[in-house]
Parts: sequence; structure tokens; C-alpha cells
Amino acid sequence: MRLTIFWERMRAHFGETYADSFARDHVMSELGGRTVLQALEDGWDTKDVWRAVCEAMEVPAAHR
Repeated sequence: MRLTIFWERMRAHFGETYADSFARDHVMSELGGRTVLQALEDGWDTKDVWRAVCEAMEVPAAHR
């Protein structure tokens, strides 16, 4: 998954403003105690990060 697609999905689900805040501030156990931004900076695949977000935030299957 391209990074641009990842951010489109984040913003579609969380909204323009909250997506960035969530990615920066929300520490997720699914990402090994990292935020979304930390996981991406640490080289996690965007598809794996998106899956973790979907699991943690119960994103509906239609939006995954």
C-alpha cells in the first residue's frame, strides 16, 4: 500500500484533523507500543500499520 493511500484511508476514517493527531499521539500495543508515525518511521509496512489501526479502532470491513 502506498503511503498516500494509507493517509487517504486514515483521513477518510478519522477526519482531516483527527487522523494526524491520532497518528502522532495514540500509542498502540498492536504496533509494539508505538504511534502510527513511529511505526512508519521505524520502517513498518504501511499495510501492516493500516491493519493494526483497523484492528485497534474496529474500522468496519467496508473501509478496510
